[in-house]
Amino acid sequence: MTDKTETGDIILENIMRLERNSASFDPISGQGSTGERFQTHIPGKRNIKVWLPVSMKILKLNTRNYEELRCLHDFPYWAAKYVKVKRKGGGEDIPFVLNRPQRKFVEALETQRLEGTPIRIILLKARQWGGSTCSQLYMAWLQLIHNTGLNSLIIAHQKTASEEIKDMYDRMIASYSLLDEKERKLENVGRSGSAFRVPTRNCKIKIGTAERPDSCRGGDYNLVHCSEVGIWKLTEGKSPEDILRSACSGILYAENTMIVYESTANGTGNFFHREYEAAKRGVSQFRALFISWFDIDQYSLNFSSDDERRDFADRLVKYRFKETSDTEREQPGAYLWWLWKEGATLEAINWYVRERAKYSEHGLMAAEYPSDDVEAFVHSGSRVFDKYRVEALRSGCSLVPARGEIDTSGFHTVDSGAWMIWKEADCRSCNCESRYVAVVDVGGRSAKSDWSVIAIFDRQPMASGESPEIVAQWRGHVDFDRLAQLSADAARYYDTALLVIESNTLDSRELDRCWTGDNSPSLLTRLREAYPNLYARRGSDENVIQGAPVKYGFHTNIRTKPMIISTLVEAIRDGLYIERDTRCLDEYLTYEQRQNGSYGAISGCHDDMLMTRAIGLHIILHELDVPALPMQATYKRPGRSLHPGSYADW
Repeated sequence: MTDKTETGDIILENIMRLERNSASFDPISGQGSTGERFQTHIPGKRNIKVWLPVSMKILKLNTRNYEELRCLHDFPYWAAKYVKVKRKGGGEDIPFVLNRPQRKFVEALETQRLEGTPIRIILLKARQWGGSTCSQLYMAWLQLIHNTGLNSLIIAHQKTASEEIKDMYDRMIASYSLLDEKERKLENVGRSGSAFRVPTRNCKIKIGTAERPDSCRGGDYNLVHCSEVGIWKLTEGKSPEDILRSACSGILYAENTMIVYESTANGTGNFFHREYEAAKRGVSQFRALFISWFDIDQYSLNFSSDDERRDFADRLVKYRFKETSDTEREQPGAYLWWLWKEGATLEAINWYVRERAKYSEHGLMAAEYPSDDVEAFVHSGSRVFDKYRVEALRSGCSLVPARGEIDTSGFHTVDSGAWMIWKEADCRSCNCESRYVAVVDVGGRSAKSDWSVIAIFDRQPMASGESPEIVAQWRGHVDFDRLAQLSADAARYYDTALLVIESNTLDSRELDRCWTGDNSPSLLTRLREAYPNLYARRGSDENVIQGAPVKYGFHTNIRTKPMIISTLVEAIRDGLYIERDTRCLDEYLTYEQRQNGSYGAISGCHDDMLMTRAIGLHIILHELDVPALPMQATYKRPGRSLHPGSYADW
């Protein structure tokens, strides 16, 4: 039985979503148009209401300047009134009226322009909504309305796409009534046939293709649109990086400049995937924008009756926890429920169910119709972690960490500190050894190598039947001896935590020492001499003979890695720990089991935080005793929580 009240709530919410999606959009009056607007009237026509961009509020509008200023401030108005584009399916050209995903795209472009910052967008999109056309016409608006002398460069993925772009510009200029009839023609520049000029605006439009890198060389350009970057072919002498470096290197990071990389996804590890992930993390000049299939109105299928809609909503609720499907051409109920939670309408999900039956596996469907920017980048392996369970961990990531440094004297708040501290050390007794567990994944020293990560777990909540939690983390690139010092200082601060070093890298260095004849003590041995609570492998982990030296650290190999990943799958599935860092969730979503059975991050991604969780949770859940409630509070060192109420007052 389903909850009829919940079904009724879904029906009501669906009505509101449909109303929002179909809300009146009139680019001429400005009602429902992009950006923040205010209501007024057309000068001299007080009976005609208009909704103008707020940037026009301080302007003194009159009958003479209204049209000019409206075109300058209101791209959707200019596009609908003065630009005509080819009608899909044939027929006369039609005004360019923005659809719903195009309005979302323009919002992103206008946000940066109005901030006075350079426009830098990397657009990951579903197919067939006119993203390329919108980008090119927005650049034309900047050229024809805003500033003279703004030159543009458009790089398509192949010749036929370039020809379509040229045809679009010809159509636009031929019907552009803001130019005199004799000026409505693009003039050729040079002999290549790929560069054109609008004389009255003193601007050039150059069109190149990724197939011919020489056609993409930059010059005096201000605006660059790179179309379908994800499917640019990588060949000797013309990698996407080389082409874009050549095209964009001369563009200043300044106002009135624009660069847009736009594409559907085409696998992982390529240039477009790496650049999108960098923008998403906020470490790039670009801002990431994703357009899903359910942002596009045509991907929707109406129900034949209200009863059919209610039955569909009933099934959505009934099977929301079902994580497997009955056939390979069905999507599990949990996935359909996730689509609803993400904002899709019942009609959109109904379309998805019908369309999904065309494809033998989800990856093929996701390649054409991605629901989020993770599944858009389809890869050959299979995901290890259930994305719905990963998303459930996100609720623990709302706390804002303190930034700082940890040394022998404790934690010090520093805005630029490398440590993220969600809860400071609390050294009250919990009648257990190793309340805290510090896990270290050893990376490299250079910026291009894997990250080193130190993660601190608190096991105290387990005494009350709750879950262990991440309370602190360090992530960076550093020399091995310095990483050992950072780890020991943090472990001491957290009540002499059990310090677990992932020893693969250090063990390989020890092997090198055997070959070179270096007899100095190993880093782990020196760390053991300096720190009293260092994790040692259990006897079952090694072929231990009597009298053999103790092996410190956790060694990841073909036997132990499946074991700890299995523990992590269980922990995520059953919610057995509390995560604090959303970047770790991103690592879960891009972790795969490859066709040869091995595990690893998909190309271009990392798994350093993930490995600290896998190792730490395996030790916490399978090797250490559950902590007991304290008999009496004992203060070794005053401690406080960064978030009041996290710990009970003693």
